[in-house]
Amino acid sequence: MEIKVLLDTTAYVAFRQNNNEVIEYIVNAEKIFFSPIVLGELLFGFRNGMRFNQNMADMRKFLHHPAVEIVPLGELTSDRYSRIAAELKRQGTPIPTNDIWIAAQTMEQGAELVTLDRHFKNVKGLVYTLF
Repeated sequence: MEIKVLLDTTAYVAFRQNNNEVIEYIVNAEKIFFSPIVLGELLFGFRNGMRFNQNMADMRKFLHHPAVEIVPLGELTSDRYSRIAAELKRQGTPIPTNDIWIAAQTMEQGAELVTLDRHFKNVKGLVYTLF
């Protein structure tokens, strides 16, 4: 069985900060999916930081690895987003909007989310690993 993971922003940051547990987990995946939502969050952080050029160079290198694929947002992702958001609202357990999109993409890809954010536990049916 092919191991597929999708990294959220916290997982990518932990990877870049040499978190050995996260690195080992990611390295063992055959497919590493990357959301344009995560990309946008990272670019925002880079633009507000002091190491824009270095962070961009590191990210480009990561994104060009043969195991890494940026996955598109489509109609199925949008449908999953709406279902997750509605369920979280009914439960009274909202999470950040971007994270709902990331969860929807993870589910659509049949992947496992790699994260450091505990609030993903509120998303029913999401497979994730929390560091």
